[in-house]
Amino acid sequence: MTVGSETVGSAWSLRELRRILGRLAYPEDADLEDPALICWRGGDSGTWPDRAWRRRAILVLMTVGLLASMGLNAVVGWPDAAGALTFAQRMTGILFVLSGLVQGAAALMALDYWGRRQLKVSGAIVLLGVLISLATDSLLLFMWLEETEYTPYALVFLPLWCWSLWALFLLVREKSWGGVPQPKRFAAGVVATALLTGVSLAYSTMYQPSAAPMHFALRAKFGDSRADRGVSFVHVPLSLYIKNTGGIPVYIVNDIYTVRGRGASYSGLAQREDWLKEWRESVAESGYLSGEAELHVNDLNKTTISSGHFYGPGKWLEVGQEYSLERVFQIPKGAEYDTVSVDVQVSYMRKDRGKLDVDEFSTTHYTWNENDEYYCAWQLCGQQLIYQGRLRHNNNLVNVTRKPRFVTAIWEPGGTPFSIISPRKFSSVLNSEPEVRRELDRYGAARIRADAEVSVAELLRSSGL
Repeated sequence: MTVGSETVGSAWSLRELRRILGRLAYPEDADLEDPALICWRGGDSGTWPDRAWRRRAILVLMTVGLLASMGLNAVVGWPDAAGALTFAQRMTGILFVLSGLVQGAAALMALDYWGRRQLKVSGAIVLLGVLISLATDSLLLFMWLEETEYTPYALVFLPLWCWSLWALFLLVREKSWGGVPQPKRFAAGVVATALLTGVSLAYSTMYQPSAAPMHFALRAKFGDSRADRGVSFVHVPLSLYIKNTGGIPVYIVNDIYTVRGRGASYSGLAQREDWLKEWRESVAESGYLSGEAELHVNDLNKTTISSGHFYGPGKWLEVGQEYSLERVFQIPKGAEYDTVSVDVQVSYMRKDRGKLDVDEFSTTHYTWNENDEYYCAWQLCGQQLIYQGRLRHNNNLVNVTRKPRFVTAIWEPGGTPFSIISPRKFSSVLNSEPEVRRELDRYGAARIRADAEVSVAELLRSSGL
């Protein structure tokens, strides 16, 4: 409705028309057929295309859909916006929260667009809110289809994706952008901004974290031994050191150091054929394959002297952080060892890929404890320590489209530290090798090691024996 050149409102029925005329001080019984008073365009006073029930039903569906999309975007974005480790992940969360605010504004504009249409841009804002919903729901749907795992959020974004298609079709058919000045330039600006933002986020959240270097300094060293006059043992100091020299903080998932004494028998064989035969026999007897062959050495056997945790599962190393451990172990003065070696292994995962529940993970479970849920008969499992905790991905888009993950670490003295990331808990960890490898790569999990070896003759000499 226009009076002169000024738009004064919109009317969907004859009753609304008379209400607006009354507000403008026209008489209640004004003759609506008087051409001197009203000029009808596209029909007459009996032509009203509006179906009130249909318009109100569309208004309710549009408003509910936009508000639900606003809530979903806030749930997805707020954890990253408030607590993500990296700047890029925080920006992703902030963008989701801001897009939720736009959808809230679009829900308010829907009341005007399917009401009095007093704002020319209300239809365009509603269209923008629907486009945001379609984009975010399509992203969530695409990520969900990668694993197709049940998650309660799928019961929200799957219906919203269907709703956004319907809403977009309806708004395009009605050309809701008509009230925007220069709509083509507006649409081009929105598309260009969305593409640039998407490329920037993809670069900062995918390429940069993958390209960030992972470097560590891990060392093991024996000190000067000391003889104990009270007992027939030699005390040997051991120093272990680790430093995160890379650009990403890490969680320590599992670690172990093991000191072994090596015994062997010696021969004077010097022919290459006998050398290789001796190497094959020693490997077959000891079951220890190091990839090395030694001349004159036969019947290799290794005895575990000391073994323990180095840093501890559930702890972390920030960039530049270092840690050292000093230990002392004993060997008998008359021990039949020719060398003593130490092997240090540390399993870790990148802190920028996931957030580990360290309180839960740091709790030690003993497989021999019959009252523990991790109980396992020693004939089957031996004597093991179990660590398990829930893992949350640092990108909340992953958390809402997949099942939660669990980190499980198994430790036993003298063994190889074992760790796995799985959507199942310890009691049902039966993963295929490709699945194990995929989960470890997804969270940047890997292992580093260092070793050192010293002759027993040198240790005894430094102790004065």
